[in-house]
Amino acid sequence: MDKFDNQIITLLQRDARMSVSDIAREVSLSRSAVTARIKKLEQDNVILGYHAQIAHPEHHNNVSAYFALKFDMSADLYSCEKYAEKLYRIRGVKWCHAISGETDLMIYVEAQSMTQLNAIRDELQQNPQLRNLRTHTVLKELFNTTKQTELP
Repeated sequence: MDKFDNQIITLLQRDARMSVSDIAREVSLSRSAVTARIKKLEQDNVILGYHAQIAHPEHHNNVSAYFALKFDMSADLYSCEKYAEKLYRIRGVKWCHAISGETDLMIYVEAQSMTQLNAIRDELQQNPQLRNLRTHTVLKELFNTTKQTELP
């Protein structure tokens, strides 16, 4: 690798979508020379891929929470399944699980604001069979294998 390769890598790290023409202009090489160098860097496994850098969810105003729902004893798994059909239509509800123990349903919600989260909670409380609703607000996500986040 020489100074041109290093300059190309630096530019691509800054903006992986930078055009070959713009890179060529920045490093004072022809487009064909830059194209050949990028191809060689890829073949030599110096450049392993091009990625979109996504803002971490903490940088947004989003809020998420788990809701633990307990119903009257008359509620059985079948009625929980019917209620889950209604939950599916609520914007922000990401998943719902029927679970064992003191809680009948556990749902996970992502909202754009605390106001929206409270509106979802208010909607959940409209069910006449609901005996108890506990809210567990997410303070910080430590890792999530479904989103491929890494430990800090």
